[in-house]
Amino acid sequence: MSKPPSKLHELSELTEINHQLIPLKAIADRELASIYGLTGKVYTPHIDEYMQVCLKKAEILACLKKQNILPVSDTELISAELERLYKSVRHHTVVEHEGNQYERRFLPLKLSKSGKNIQKWAKFWLLLREDGSVDNSWESQVREIWPVYFLIRSVDL
Repeated sequence: MSKPPSKLHELSELTEINHQLIPLKAIADRELASIYGLTGKVYTPHIDEYMQVCLKKAEILACLKKQNILPVSDTELISAELERLYKSVRHHTVVEHEGNQYERRFLPLKLSKSGKNIQKWAKFWLLLREDGSVDNSWESQVREIWPVYFLIRSVDL
């Protein structure tokens, strides 16, 4: 059975979702900071709501780019090129491409039912500055384009 075609998004939806994200981000950050030191199952409704809006924004961005309303970002183009050139590099490997250094990162994306084994990894590239630190604007673009890689799940401390 084929997947029904999804609704095409408009540029105004992107503006609306950006306005939703601003207050949610502040609340989610405060909530995340407050969970340290607690024990047991942590309930994080604001973080969860923030992540759901981030996923919706990524869906809208992808749709607008597919319709050629928004251009594909340099981050996506360079990431695709690095993926093609360096398929089998390991975590924290640094490569040079067009005069810039990029670091390969992996995050657990899918765990086994027991939660002990990782079944799928999220793979992405981060741009490094001259001093070896990660470029914050590049990282924020990666988080915006692929938010599912950075989902904040319920935490068992």
